[in-house]
Amino acid sequence: MTERVARRAARLLILDPDGSVFLQLHDDVEIGLHWAPPGGGLEDGEGELAAALRETREETGWTDVTVGPALCRWEHDYTRDGVPTRQSETYFLASGPRRDPEQEARDTYAEEGILAIRWWTPGALGESRASFWPPNLPALLASVRRQGPPAEAIELGYTPNTPVA
Repeated sequence: MTERVARRAARLLILDPDGSVFLQLHDDVEIGLHWAPPGGGLEDGEGELAAALRETREETGWTDVTVGPALCRWEHDYTRDGVPTRQSETYFLASGPRRDPEQEARDTYAEEGILAIRWWTPGALGESRASFWPPNLPALLASVRRQGPPAEAIELGYTPNTPVA
């Protein structure tokens, strides 16, 4: 078994007024192409929500999103900068207007490994065969649209990788 470095991360699932979610396309040697919301690793002494807000600001330039409750937590493996990593992530629901990230943020995308961005409508998200972080993201967001946010963050546990085809 591969020895993995532990890492904690947090992300914001930003929904526009019509229910579309903002996601970024990444590529990983272990899991391949996948869509994930803005976010990233916690710095020393930083809380999950503070990290999610900081990373979102760095990746989008947005400082005016409204943050709601934590939707879910999960753990997964991937390779970060050539290092096998086991990442524990918390996803927070958030809302904001539909817009493009600020140019200054987009200028860092190549360095950050962000290949593309997209606002996914609920219908497109539900019909897509793309890979998402977490893998059941379309179902989680559909549940939020039907029932509202959960009273407590949903614990998804560890999700093993599906080999890259």
